[in-house]
Amino acid sequence: MDGAAIAVLGFGALLVLLFIRVPVGLAMLLVSVPGIALIRPAAVAPVLAGEIFAVSSNYSLTILPMFMLMGNLAVVSGMSRDLYAAANAWLGHFRGGLASASIVGCAGFSALSGSSLASALTMGRVSLPEMRRFGYEDSLATGAIAAGGTLGILIPPSIGFVVYAILTEESIGRLFVAGVLPGILLTLLFVLTVRIVVARRPARAPRSGEPASWPARFTALARAAWIAGIIVATIGGIYAGVFSAVEAAGVGTFMTFVAAAARRTLTLRAVADVLTSTLRATGTAFLILFGAFVFKTFIGFTEIMFTVSGWVAEQGFSGFQVALAVLAAFVVLGAVLEGFAILVLAIPLVQPILEPLGVDMIWFGVLTVITLEMGLISPPVGINVFVVKGIARDVPLNTIYRGILPFWLAMFAAAALIAFVPGIATFLPNAMYG
Repeated sequence: MDGAAIAVLGFGALLVLLFIRVPVGLAMLLVSVPGIALIRPAAVAPVLAGEIFAVSSNYSLTILPMFMLMGNLAVVSGMSRDLYAAANAWLGHFRGGLASASIVGCAGFSALSGSSLASALTMGRVSLPEMRRFGYEDSLATGAIAAGGTLGILIPPSIGFVVYAILTEESIGRLFVAGVLPGILLTLLFVLTVRIVVARRPARAPRSGEPASWPARFTALARAAWIAGIIVATIGGIYAGVFSAVEAAGVGTFMTFVAAAARRTLTLRAVADVLTSTLRATGTAFLILFGAFVFKTFIGFTEIMFTVSGWVAEQGFSGFQVALAVLAAFVVLGAVLEGFAILVLAIPLVQPILEPLGVDMIWFGVLTVITLEMGLISPPVGINVFVVKGIARDVPLNTIYRGILPFWLAMFAAAALIAFVPGIATFLPNAMYG
């Protein structure tokens, strides 16, 4: 059996394992080990041990547990509630303002947690009861939270960017900086989407009361100073070149720990919960990376990507055309596969095709993360949808998906803008790093 046939058989087996809900990392290992054994039997043990050791000892990957710990500490400290309260004080009196405040709150919390699921879950618990209390239609309330949560893998520090950087050997710092303007753009588009939705049907978002007084607004803003200071210190430090992305993770985690301690929220029970959640999430992420790197080696042994690259070159496609085709495939795959699985499976396969065609992998990384965001709220998988469903158990899934549709279109608009105006993603990293 030649390498191409083994590769096709391996992809088929992997899809079957994913379909029956075998964890992504374990599924890739189960496919890769026998696949390598069929091609180079003597290489199985060296590849398995070498790749797992390389991932485990990768200094750059210490950023993952650090940012996960930072996000968990932010939840325990109550800073997420203060962030939503500040956004609500400034935006809540507008029609649809509570939904907009939820989105802004998700954006701010994303800059601490780097996780879409954590952003949707945390801000959903805070903001959904408030929106329902003021009579917001369930579709708008749940749609805004599910969509706002997706900002967690775009706004730095993004776990999605960290994994993409490790897979492509790009700079984590460049990717973080590249996500700043697209993150702001998508946040503004989401807020604009809320305005358009409520302008068409005002009954979906009744006014939530009189505007807060100016002293109350600034008081709420002052309470959110902890989280604002941590965001400025970490992201601003990276941009100013004061420290690297990994060092920023350490600084941010220490500052969040100090904030939680100063607010007297670090009980023994809270510390145990934070550490347990961080260890579980870190273990899951590293298992996926173990599988991804072993699977990447397996695919390299089959040499199928040389065949595919040669075929693409013969067709005369431009790098831009191939990149758009790959991104379109990601959108479709996002409807049936979890976004993280797409990232670790597809990037090692498409990178050898895109780079020779001159595709900027930083620009492509930003677009990849946005398409994965679209998958987070696309049926039937839509993990963020199920997170919100867990908070609003009485709201039917079709109601949540109906509320998400306008935000999904806003994501598509953001992706189109960045695709045709690459400077939105590349201006800051080029200005900073050259």
